[in-house]
Amino acid sequence: MKLWQKNTESLKEVETFTVGKDRKLDMFLAPFDVLGSLAHIKMLEKVGLLTEEELAELEKALKDIYADIIAEKFQLDQGVEDIHSQVEFILTKKLGDSGKKIHSARSRNDQVILDLKLFLRNEIEQLVHEVNAFFDLLLQQCEKFKDHLLPGYTHLQLAMPSSFGLWFGAYAESLVDDLITLHASWEVVNKNPLGSAAGFGSSFPINRKYTTQLLGFDDLNYNVVYAQMSRGKTERVLSQSLANIASTLARMSMDACLYLNQNFGFISFPDELTTGSSIMPHKKNPDVFELIRGHCNRIQALPNEIMMMTTNLPSGYHRDFQLLKEHLFPAIKNLKDCLRMATLMFENIDVKKDILSDEKYKYLFTVEEMNKLVLEGMPLRDAYKKIGADVEAGIFETEKKLNHSHEGSIGNLQNEEIKRMMENIINRFNFKAVNDALQKLLQ
Repeated sequence: MKLWQKNTESLKEVETFTVGKDRKLDMFLAPFDVLGSLAHIKMLEKVGLLTEEELAELEKALKDIYADIIAEKFQLDQGVEDIHSQVEFILTKKLGDSGKKIHSARSRNDQVILDLKLFLRNEIEQLVHEVNAFFDLLLQQCEKFKDHLLPGYTHLQLAMPSSFGLWFGAYAESLVDDLITLHASWEVVNKNPLGSAAGFGSSFPINRKYTTQLLGFDDLNYNVVYAQMSRGKTERVLSQSLANIASTLARMSMDACLYLNQNFGFISFPDELTTGSSIMPHKKNPDVFELIRGHCNRIQALPNEIMMMTTNLPSGYHRDFQLLKEHLFPAIKNLKDCLRMATLMFENIDVKKDILSDEKYKYLFTVEEMNKLVLEGMPLRDAYKKIGADVEAGIFETEKKLNHSHEGSIGNLQNEEIKRMMENIINRFNFKAVNDALQKLLQ
């Protein structure tokens, strides 16, 4: 029996096709469905749609279900299509009429998007912690290897001297900007859609600001039609911020694959963090970085996937939205896994010393020598021509010394400022207020 079923059952093929992977994916939403229901019934009692006694017994039963979910003792019964149905069936079986009242003044439409936003809010918090841990490691390695020089490239051609301080620090600062975009998606996610019902509101005298407060949301999706339209848009906005983090990891992984290559030979890792070949005994393959690159390139396609599935939909709820979970949920998990593996690899990286002592890197210092001539009074274009002529004549010489002192350069990495920017953006996520509200709801 389905919540929406009347006297005619759906054809088995229709049921199988429409339920799809919802039963499996809804287990991710299970604890958040209970949290949403706890806030909803408190509101129903506040506006007179439940008695104090009914509220008390519903709260106890819902908290028991929540405990089973956390203990991994909860599952969907055979024939139950989703988490929302399972919870209501349990309550109705246990409490009778009280259980039947829990769905007053809401629809599965606003219930689903509420669960989704609560779930995504939790995932964003976990993701921020993973990003911050990796960020801290990058800055740590930046300081540790800041005096280790390496070639800088443009067009994959030798360009100017760089350093591992610059390299690690570049990806650290990239993560700062990535979290700025993730915070923008947090602000979209952290608005309460509950009470929009099927997308057109309710004739019940509900109090939507009360459930907003109970669930720790920053604000409401006020317009009930837009509350439903935010489905699809919420996932799309979040997917773009995931893609930004993925882009940083993919590019960094490509660098690592190149630098580990014997023709570069800039970095190495313990044998247990690389893989071998079935026929070539000497091989140490960067499989972890290759898979991070592959996963993250796929995540970068996620915004387009979601956009294509939601393009040209009219206002209102559509079953197409169900499919978004199949793309978004695994992407979030994969991105967190990639961050953890990148952290593991960079915790154990070994950087080669004195890379630039090799004669083949001599021309990296042409700009340094040109700048010296400019500082001595020669016009820049004349200095450029002189150094170029020396290179062509094979008489260019350099001391391979650097004097970079401006902000963000090899000699002045500004890591404290980069760290300050990261702390500022993380402090804008009001995780404590959210978690305090949910904890209070469960007491």
